[in-house]
Parts: sequence; structure tokens; C-alpha cells
Amino acid sequence: MQDLKKKPKYLMTFTVGLDQKNNIDAAAKKLSEDFQIMLFHYDDRVTEWDEFEWSKDAIHVSVRKQTKWWYAKRFLHPDIVAAYEYIFIWDEDLGVENFNGDKYIELVKKHGLEISQPGLEPNNGLTWEMTKRRGEQEVHKDAVERPGWCDNPRQPPCAAFVEIMAPVFSRKAWRCVWHMIQNDLVHGWGLDFALRRCVEGNSEDGKAPWEGVRARCRNEWTEFQSRLNKADEEYFAHVGKG
Repeated sequence: MQDLKKKPKYLMTFTVGLDQKNNIDAAAKKLSEDFQIMLFHYDDRVTEWDEFEWSKDAIHVSVRKQTKWWYAKRFLHPDIVAAYEYIFIWDEDLGVENFNGDKYIELVKKHGLEISQPGLEPNNGLTWEMTKRRGEQEVHKDAVERPGWCDNPRQPPCAAFVEIMAPVFSRKAWRCVWHMIQNDLVHGWGLDFALRRCVEGNSEDGKAPWEGVRARCRNEWTEFQSRLNKADEEYFAHVGKG
């Protein structure tokens, strides 16, 4: 074993199959030593990545036929990734020709963004206007969508919206989002419409949003334990009568 030459500040994760190795290689080469790369392998093919020098320093997790939010819930617990200032949870097929990791972090810090994503090229068949890159602005936080797409101009997808394909979370925001993710969540549909709850400030009782999410999780766990104990009692009562 040897000590790290430089301690990474940011965690870049991809959920990958070997078919996308060239795209991931291109993305990895856009990152400085400040980034720790972590690959979640859904096809169980890990050793084939050894051809890339950066892969030898990457963290590899292999569980077949899962999706990125399944991996994120199980392997990116907030306490485990607390050493990183920002956590990137990206799809494997993103175009990164115009992406620069260090410059992106610079903008995120400059504008105090807790949850963000890089702007996408306008000609790439975008679903949402919010995700479109605007050359005249460093960042934007609202957009005008097509008629009927926004019930409220201050809510997603017209404002407070980051698409789940390439989100970037601050350490603080990820602690909240992680609690929001359900254990049986597979594809993450609708999660991007709920992310705003983790950056909207304090809740009505003065507590941080993530604390409310955690409290609900604990309440659900207590309820589950209660139901389980009741089921045990009924089972043993039934067996005792046999």
C-alpha cells in the first residue's frame, strides 16, 4: 500500500457497462487529481477496464443488473462520502466534449449551488428548457417552458429543477437527497422534481429539510418494527393453539 499523493476533494460516479468504456475514458480525462472516480458496474465486467491508467486508481463496485440510484442508496451513504465536497452521480452516455471539471466546480462555488448540473448543448434534443446551456450566462435558475408544462413558474421544471441524468450535489445537499431515495427505487423517475425540497431552506418547525426526511424514515422504521412484532405475536399464538 502507498499513501495518496493528493487527497481528492470531489467524487465522480458513473454507472457503467463495458460498451460505454470509451465515453467514460473521455470523461475521466477531463478530471484533475482533485476528483476520485467511482464506477458501478452493472455488467460485472471489471478487469476489462484495466487498460485505462486512471482505472487503476478508481473505486470499482460490481453488482449485476442494477441502476445508479440503487447503487447510490447502498454505497454512497452520506457518512461514507463525507470527505468529498461535491458528489457527481452521472449517467454513462453523457457528451463531455465541452466539460471541464475544475472550471465547473469553480462556478458551483462562486454561485453557491447546492444541487446543479452542467448545461446541455441546445441541439441535442433536450426535453427541458431548464437544462439548455446559455452561452451568455454562467448559471441560470429558471426557464420558460412550453405551454402547459409548468403549473407554477417557481416550481419544476420551470425553476428549482435539475435533471437526474447528471446531478451534482454538495455534501450537505446529498445528505438530504440520500434520505429521500427509497430502497426499492429503480430508475429515479420523478426524483428530479423533488430535489428542490433539499435546498429550500428550513422547514416550518425550524429544522433543516434533511432532518424531516430522516425523522420520517425513523418513524417508518418504528412502524415496521411494530407491525413485525405484532405478526410474531399472532404467529406464536396460532402455533401455540396447534
